Amino acid sequence: MAEIQHHHAATLARSESKVYNMDVEKNEEKDYTQRAQWLRAAVLGANDGLLSTASLMMGVGAVTKDVKTMILTGIAGLIAGACSMAIGEFVSVYSQYDIEYAQMKRQGNTSQKDKLPNPYYAAFASAVAFAVGAFVPLLGAAFVKDYKVRLGVVVGVVSFALFVFGGLSGFLGKAPLVKSCLRVLIGGWLAMSLTFGLTKLVNHVVV
Repeated sequence: MAEIQHHHAATLARSESKVYNMDVEKNEEKDYTQRAQWLRAAVLGANDGLLSTASLMMGVGAVTKDVKTMILTGIAGLIAGACSMAIGEFVSVYSQYDIEYAQMKRQGNTSQKDKLPNPYYAAFASAVAFAVGAFVPLLGAAFVKDYKVRLGVVVGVVSFALFVFGGLSGFLGKAPLVKSCLRVLIGGWLAMSLTFGLTKLVNHVVV
């Protein structure tokens, strides 16, 4: 009888241990997924800052050769874009927070409240990521006086950064790296070319 009880106790202990290990693995997987999502969002934010600022500078560069005007345009794009990203992320994450917290209250369990996404951190991270990306074309153009060389440098540094961001996005999304890099790179070239060409066309038609 004692042996049977001992056997049942051992079986129960193993079952509880398996359940505990499964819970730990699920929590670790959830934490990893959340970190991957935040990192991916940061990469996409930086890519957005990089491409939108570079395209804006290329558009202005299509109608003026003045380096100061080009840099000021890029800075204005950086500030406006970072503020827009921060506000958009704040509203989005706060809405998610409200929904998840309301669900917790309905279930009568708010002990996991600290693990909910923080809208203030999200807004700050988005603004910083956008600004980091936007600094790339600004730094590329800041020290080059020659007009054609400046445009070439901007395209070069932006292309390299797009290739890197595309690789990071592919790695985090477990997508083929080459396809991911080329997709982002070609999309960036298309955005800069369209902005440059259409701005130049509008300038000729209107002026």
